[in-house]
Amino acid sequence: MKDFKKLDVWQRGIKIVELAYLLTKKLPNEERFNLVSQINRSAVSIPSNIAEGSSRKSEKDYFRFLEIALGSCFELETQIIILNVLDFAKEQDTHQILECIEIEEKQLFSFMGLLNK
Repeated sequence: MKDFKKLDVWQRGIKIVELAYLLTKKLPNEERFNLVSQINRSAVSIPSNIAEGSSRKSEKDYFRFLEIALGSCFELETQIIILNVLDFAKEQDTHQILECIEIEEKQLFSFMGLLNK
């Protein structure tokens, strides 16, 4: 059994979830069922798919779950940018999570590259 909790990429995913929930607590109530829900689900999907992929026997299956986690990163990044565009959040409030997401994307690309060899 692989211990996904020791992976930096999983740990950063958990940090992203924490930052996403802190950010969405500040959003207007009318966005609770729209952007808030979507942002939180995208964030949770990142470490969840990394964890689930680690349970797979083949590297091909693991790779597929990492692809899904990467897709969730891109989705979340887009949603955070939308918050800025709609003036629901200031760039100073989203800078840390966007930076974390960017690092996570790079780590996932690297990890996927290792599995592909």
